[in-house]
Amino acid sequence: QVELAESGGGVVQAGDSLRLSCEASLRARTFSSYAMDWFRQAPGKAREFVAAISYNGGNVEYADSVKGRFTISRDNGMNTVYLQMNSLEPEDTAVYYCAAALGTGPVRYENSMDYWGRGTLVTVSP
Repeated sequence: QVELAESGGGVVQAGDSLRLSCEASLRARTFSSYAMDWFRQAPGKAREFVAAISYNGGNVEYADSVKGRFTISRDNGMNTVYLQMNSLEPEDTAVYYCAAALGTGPVRYENSMDYWGRGTLVTVSP
């Protein structure tokens, strides 16, 4: 069982930066047993992949829409995955979810994720 708690969302202006955090609470396996992802869901749209990181942080993947602006990282000692978001655009407005998939990863498919957080809202004004 893994519980994920996102934090760091808020209201910012276009061009600003935010860093999201997702802390995992685990009862059995260690945090490094899981590949971690960030997804997002904009109002009226389907949830979409944002970024993924392998179990040890050695491999990452990004959606084309965020490549070069967002950086995913993890601290296995702190059971936390981060999403650094720079040069934010109004189109980045969404609820951001972190998710965990048992295995090495990275994985980028929603159906492959085993656990989900409740999300944190990011609003980017023009």
